[in-house]
Amino acid sequence: MTTVIARPSSLIGSIRIEKLDKFNLFKFNDELQARMEELLERKKADLLTPEEAIALEEIGELDRIFTHINAMLVAQHND
Repeated sequence: MTTVIARPSSLIGSIRIEKLDKFNLFKFNDELQARMEELLERKKADLLTPEEAIALEEIGELDRIFTHINAMLVAQHND
């Protein structure tokens, strides 16, 4: 059995910085956002392939990282 390691860093090219109010926040580009939504729908329907499960894990990890960073940026501004 082969173990595949998810590497969120492979998705760095799919990231943009978006100005929202007075904040510059990390966001997925439209293509990556659509891919994440597609994979989540396939997961709900129990149709994910092993490769898609890895891709969803990668995207999800990057989403958690950016959510945390964006929250820190907003909190820092509110201090």
